[in-house]
Amino acid sequence: MMQNVLKARVKSKAAPIAPPQFYWRKIGGDYLISNDFGCHAWLDAAAFKRFRAGQTDKKDKVFEELVSKGFIRNMLDFSDLASKWAGKNSHLTVGPGLHIFVMTLRCNHKCLYCQSGAIGQSAKGTDMNWPTAKKSVDFAFQTTAPGLTIEFQGGEPLLNWEVLKKTIIYARKKEKLSGKPLSLALVSNFSVMTVEKAQFLLENEISICTSLDGPVDLHNKNRIYPRGNSALEARKWLRYFTLRNAKQAPGYRIFKPSALLTVSRYSLGRHKEIIDEYACLGLEDVFIRPLSPIGYARNSWGVIGYTAEEFTAFYRESLEYMLKLNRTGVPVREKMAVMLLEKIIGFRDSGYLDMRCPCGATVGQIAYNHNGDIYTCDEGRMVAWEGDELFKIGNVFKDSYKKAVSCPTAKSCLASSELHLQPECSRCVYSPYCGVCPVYNYEAQGSLWGNMLTNGRCALMKGIFGILFSKLRNSKDREILQKWVKN
Repeated sequence: MMQNVLKARVKSKAAPIAPPQFYWRKIGGDYLISNDFGCHAWLDAAAFKRFRAGQTDKKDKVFEELVSKGFIRNMLDFSDLASKWAGKNSHLTVGPGLHIFVMTLRCNHKCLYCQSGAIGQSAKGTDMNWPTAKKSVDFAFQTTAPGLTIEFQGGEPLLNWEVLKKTIIYARKKEKLSGKPLSLALVSNFSVMTVEKAQFLLENEISICTSLDGPVDLHNKNRIYPRGNSALEARKWLRYFTLRNAKQAPGYRIFKPSALLTVSRYSLGRHKEIIDEYACLGLEDVFIRPLSPIGYARNSWGVIGYTAEEFTAFYRESLEYMLKLNRTGVPVREKMAVMLLEKIIGFRDSGYLDMRCPCGATVGQIAYNHNGDIYTCDEGRMVAWEGDELFKIGNVFKDSYKKAVSCPTAKSCLASSELHLQPECSRCVYSPYCGVCPVYNYEAQGSLWGNMLTNGRCALMKGIFGILFSKLRNSKDREILQKWVKN
């Protein structure tokens, strides 16, 4: 159909060649252009000059590409382009699908970059009790999303095992009664995991995630466990859940375990060791996450932090090493790249709430504290631990679902994360694929809006986008990256 539209319109001598609204950025000697449909193209300096002036010639070698991607104003295939836009913005038509339950603030680790406000294992009054957990499940099921995920976090959620277990059973019953599909997930450091607990989690189809920061010495340096060896516990149980996944026990689904990497200053220069650790454990996804200046990480930033340029260099080295491993048959992917490429070349929402416009606060996720207080997101809940309740939207015992999701706080987060209202973002070539975080802006720059010209997260994401778009220009790299998105 697109070819017919193109041929018919190219023959029309009256059709102007003027470009519609577009974004651009000079990278090296060439220009990357993008539009709100999510399409992008590369132009050399001469072609860009003609394109910008509305003088692109129909004989130009990039003309057909520009037409097919919505860069020629009077030659737009609205059906195709609208479908692309709808795919990458599908989250706008649903409600919060992710519901994070903080089962306890207690934890037996003292991680250098902890953002959750975790306290000692023996602390009192910081566990979610059963009435609160039950009420939170009921609240979560009021979402307008067609399905939902409840993710159990902490502290260390396994320290509140009996309530966690009861909550899982109740949530599964609620799923059957409501007819609304439910996914359950657990984020744990595995330090108090047992075979009995693992079996219960598997039987109730809980997806399992832990933290893995690399080799034993690096992991233990970041994630201090006074009573044991954090890295060995993570390795042990990752192998256990991987083995059970391979056996595929009958009667219920078993998910591959996953792990998260938080990059500290100690990680820089050790990308090969870190990625090799994941590969050796059979983990196919490495999520290279930067630090955020929230919680303990903000207080110790001078020791464990880094510049956006330093992180970008680490990310580039890591991505290049993973692409190299892929060429030798080692199946390992960078998770952030996969989620961003879902939009860039897949034209679909990946579920990565940090990269939505507007962001996922309230409309994509809700966080439930141990006492029933609810927040726009888990990062907002972490800010509250420091004594600032700016991101609180209600309480499961006091407020209705409608009141919480439509409160002024939720609306403020939506407005401040709408990229077209951000002066710098509104003209950025990466804006069709990006998102801002009001919590980060508030913590790092003192306002929900922030200042993107001096924003560390913005600089970091520009670096990552630049790397990905450059890799997509290389045919060998592009072939691998396309496979990542298809998997």
